[in-house]
Amino acid sequence: MVRLKNGFNGERAIVLPQLIIRMMEKDPLVSMLHITDIGYYPKALHHFRERKQPIDQYVFIYCINGAGWFRINEREYAVSSNQYFILPAGVPHAYGASPDTPWTIYWIHFKGTLAPYYAQKAVHPVDIRPEIHSRISNRINLFEEIFNTLASGYSNENLHYVSSLFHYYLGSLKYVQQYRNAGEHQTDDENLSEIAIHYMKENLEKHLTLEELAEHIGYSPSHFSMLFKKKTGHSPLSYFNLLKIQEACFMLDTTGMKINQICYKVGIEDMYYFSRLFHKIMGISPREYRKLKKG
Repeated sequence: MVRLKNGFNGERAIVLPQLIIRMMEKDPLVSMLHITDIGYYPKALHHFRERKQPIDQYVFIYCINGAGWFRINEREYAVSSNQYFILPAGVPHAYGASPDTPWTIYWIHFKGTLAPYYAQKAVHPVDIRPEIHSRISNRINLFEEIFNTLASGYSNENLHYVSSLFHYYLGSLKYVQQYRNAGEHQTDDENLSEIAIHYMKENLEKHLTLEELAEHIGYSPSHFSMLFKKKTGHSPLSYFNLLKIQEACFMLDTTGMKINQICYKVGIEDMYYFSRLFHKIMGISPREYRKLKKG
């Protein structure tokens, strides 16, 4: 049986040097909560990790698509899309992707005097389901900000900023209802198309069908499609593709991510299909778009 720790198409990861980790452990601010490793594995087929010898880090895994499992204290848990868990430091564990529907995960190893507090009640799968006021896309952008800041270097300012962001990131999960309630809510102006578009944005890394979108809204596919097109001028799936390419353009403009990494981030596994769709909507290829002078 094939078992892989890493090496997945489209993956991204940063492992902080031990010298930097020791420096953070002595910093009065950062020592409370600091990241040692961070990464993103899309469609991680055959992903498997077992640590019979415990490590001194907490392991956070957020499954945004697909499925997997983890085992701790001789108990195994199933993990599905829109769930996260935190494995405690100092305890043997194992985890891996489902062989049929391999998970797409954001993962972080972290330490600090406050780490046990954030890990409380998360040693089992915790739901983070998309709904009208969920802010999943905001949280994913926050992860990217953490990742990009670390990728830019390990200055004291960067490490302090990342620690502050990470407090907020874990707080958005631990106090998920407060996080959702604090967002901008449109109560009087909400309508079918706005709810549907919000749901699309919360699921940009997934492949959604018309039936799934209609079910979320509570209409039949045909009626939902008719109302959505009347409001926006686009069919639901065409609009979903527009949002995916809009996000791809943003990443091409603001990050150094490779094109095969970006296509996974917008829920398209086939890079050639992604390039064709991008060209159809933007009129040029992703590589040509990246070279354009903007502003």
